[in-house]
Amino acid sequence: MATQYHEFDTKAVDEALSAANEHNEGFSVTAADSSMTLAGGGEFEVRAQCLSLVIQNHRVCLRLPLGIGNICLPIPVGIPNGTAAQACLSICTTWGFPTGLRVSVSVAGHTVIRKTFGRC
Repeated sequence: MATQYHEFDTKAVDEALSAANEHNEGFSVTAADSSMTLAGGGEFEVRAQCLSLVIQNHRVCLRLPLGIGNICLPIPVGIPNGTAAQACLSICTTWGFPTGLRVSVSVAGHTVIRKTFGRC
């Protein structure tokens, strides 16, 4: 059986990136006056989307954006194949620039794995 890769919606990823950019509006790294504060900029993580899926072969396989590509994450053996799960993608930025992705997989409302790609 071929591996099924679940894919996050491009529009949801774009909207998360827009939210991160909006967070940094009005902040200038080159500001030489007192208008530069730590309230703007810095590290920012925003949820892009959550997908409903089913555990197959004790793993969850996803197609990730921002050049990461296809990945499969192992799920603890105590969670049987066929179990409903939810995979959520967050985009991480620093000063408005994407620096990484965070994926969390939950079963019955409990996070069973969390993986960061890049820096969050």
